[in-house]
Amino acid sequence: MSDRKQFIIVMMVAAIFVGWLGWRGFEVISLNQNLKADDMVANYPYQHRVLRVEGNTAIMSSLRSHQTSTHEALSTIFPSMRNLGDNHRDWQRAERELAQVQARAGDIVLSASGVERIRWELDENWYHLAKMQAQQSSRR
Repeated sequence: MSDRKQFIIVMMVAAIFVGWLGWRGFEVISLNQNLKADDMVANYPYQHRVLRVEGNTAIMSSLRSHQTSTHEALSTIFPSMRNLGDNHRDWQRAERELAQVQARAGDIVLSASGVERIRWELDENWYHLAKMQAQQSSRR
């Protein structure tokens, strides 16, 4: 095969790959715009978002995981609740609201064509930023 034909084939493969990457980026942007368009999801203090799409699975950010409890997540969002007892009704209300918002965000993403499953991933970056903001606030 001539150098020219090899170059054309390599460029075509590269163009297809770049196009595929661009489409995946557009898909994530579009899904996140759908989340921002929903009042319930958009007005919650934590913004659930699609991080990436792998095949037919959307990987979404979450404040909860096996290692991070709902209590820890909520006390990060609502620092004033840290002083409340564990059985206080505000904790129960906040847990219900977080669950409803996360379920709504998942439903919005699942309603998009091409997405059949959701995988939740702990938003470690958000926790890191929240910790930095708290440190800045305490220094003032």
